[in-house]
Amino acid sequence: MDKNRAKWEAIATKKLRIRKVVEGNAERPRLSVYRSEKHIYCQVIDDIKGHTLLSASTVNDDLSKQVEKLKPLEAAKVIGEVLAAKAIAAGITKVVFDRNGRRYGGRLQALAEAARAKGLQF
Repeated sequence: MDKNRAKWEAIATKKLRIRKVVEGNAERPRLSVYRSEKHIYCQVIDDIKGHTLLSASTVNDDLSKQVEKLKPLEAAKVIGEVLAAKAIAAGITKVVFDRNGRRYGGRLQALAEAARAKGLQF
């Protein structure tokens, strides 16, 4: 039990350290990505107003059917593409990437590269 607690405390510490530097505003909102063992969630947030502008995840009703048979890495790519399409439709082209204390690799990297390929800049 102590091993899991230490892991989550380390992630929380990294998250706070990252959030000191990464801040979203109206012209360049923050793209926050959270991943669990099974799902991946991402939001585009304006930190000045404290509003979530748009979001996408593997548990959304419209996307869950599309990604339920995919492997986690492929599902992350689909979520990245969908989020980038939503952002560009909303007039958002530049974002700041917030990896939420996790290492940049695996599903986070797949989501980021898919969003970049669809035209989102960060």
